Amino acid sequence: MNDTTETSTQDNDRYTVPALERGLRLLACFSPAQPVWNAPELARSLQLPRSTVFRMLTTLETSGYLQRSGTDYRLGLAVLRLGYDYLSTQPLAQLAEPVLQGLCDALGMTSNLALLDGTSVVYVARITPPGAFQGAVRVGSRLPAHATVLGRALLQDQDAAQLSALFGGEELPQFSESTPRHVEDLAQLLAQDRQRGYAMGEGFYEPGISSIAAPVRGVGGEVVAGLAVAIPFTELMAEQTAHWARQVCDAAEALSGHLRQQHPDFLR
Repeated sequence: MNDTTETSTQDNDRYTVPALERGLRLLACFSPAQPVWNAPELARSLQLPRSTVFRMLTTLETSGYLQRSGTDYRLGLAVLRLGYDYLSTQPLAQLAEPVLQGLCDALGMTSNLALLDGTSVVYVARITPPGAFQGAVRVGSRLPAHATVLGRALLQDQDAAQLSALFGGEELPQFSESTPRHVEDLAQLLAQDRQRGYAMGEGFYEPGISSIAAPVRGVGGEVVAGLAVAIPFTELMAEQTAHWARQVCDAAEALSGHLRQQHPDFLR
């Protein structure tokens, strides 16, 4: 370690709050793989005294970041509120809102914006018309990219080698009869999507819900988001589909145009 790095580390240590750092480490223990913990388990995992962990748990429960059932703890609603606040204040979500609203008003359908995070899509904005079927997706929902139409829009530029590196060589998890089973199947779907300029699926992930999605591109032409409408039935008529697809592609291009007018650091 050189002198500059050592000095920087010392400065960081000087301005950190150990108790807060421990509390954040505790919250990070909760995950889909292990959503429920008790105090002894957390003490062992964090290598902290049980008394310290118990005080942290009590503080976080009082603040709403954890909820307790007997001796077990799971994440509370305050964490969810933070997640929603984070997503809703992202620059891209704010920029997309009028575009999504216009698409929703024009078609009378729910419009969505999602980002790619690893092998998942994360919904960051959603506009729903009054009285529309809501479905299972909400802002903050995380769904498998290979099994969703929005995921295909986000993956549209990736070739077979890139897909293999991303997903590995294992068989892809199945969610419906339409879900591609292997990376090669996904690559074929993406090739079709590239040819027509948008992705489409009938009940591709959620039964009874069809989708049309198009990629949103950044200043350099790279895919930065996916924009879609959710159609609450599976039978897509050719003439209707063509009209809806044009609207979705136009909305994605409009948002891409807005991005090109922003400062290069806008999405950082």
